[in-house]
Amino acid sequence: MGDLMTVMTGVLCVAMIGAALMAIREPSAEEDKTETGGLPIAILAAGLVSLIASVLFLVLAAPDVAMTEAAIGSGLTTFLFFFVLGRIRTTPGSVNPPEPPPEGAGLHPHSGGVGNNHG
Repeated sequence: MGDLMTVMTGVLCVAMIGAALMAIREPSAEEDKTETGGLPIAILAAGLVSLIASVLFLVLAAPDVAMTEAAIGSGLTTFLFFFVLGRIRTTPGSVNPPEPPPEGAGLHPHSGGVGNNHG
């Protein structure tokens, strides 16, 4: 049974390295039509790395760490990355810089802000 565990661990490690390389590779010219062209693939590959890591933790007899890695590393992090990607995805050239605050903002003595010296 020890040889089977060694082979399974080796296969999982190779799969993890492959998924990690897929996560960090450069997108090709036809994939990179927008600024975020290859990001969904990279997010999924990073989630796969985390999922394989949780299986490895399970093989190494650490079920508590495996459950945490699966829930946080693979589940929540992947969801958050896709949520943020959906929020920042825009058409090329439509990104506007933030407007500066109005002149003297927060410096009025009655505003309770930065300029409030009563106290």
